[in-house]
Amino acid sequence: MRNQGPNRILDEFARVMTDAAGAAQGARREAETFFRAQGERVMSQMDLVQREEFEAVREMAVKARTENEALKARIAALEAKLNGSST
Repeated sequence: MRNQGPNRILDEFARVMTDAAGAAQGARREAETFFRAQGERVMSQMDLVQREEFEAVREMAVKARTENEALKARIAALEAKLNGSST
């Protein structure tokens, strides 16, 4: 019967540690959920754009700049043509 005493204590200790680890994991998940929700709330209040929206607007700006440069070149060619025919 003496051998059962230390084994029983070790078994109880292992059970308590397993329960504590499970509780710690649960607390960690709750903390992650809380901080994620708080972070999203703060970011939504900061009026930030999402990366996809930023990339779409950036693409539109690059396209507009390219078209603007092409139009500038076209206007310069037309002006040169007009100036060449009027002299």
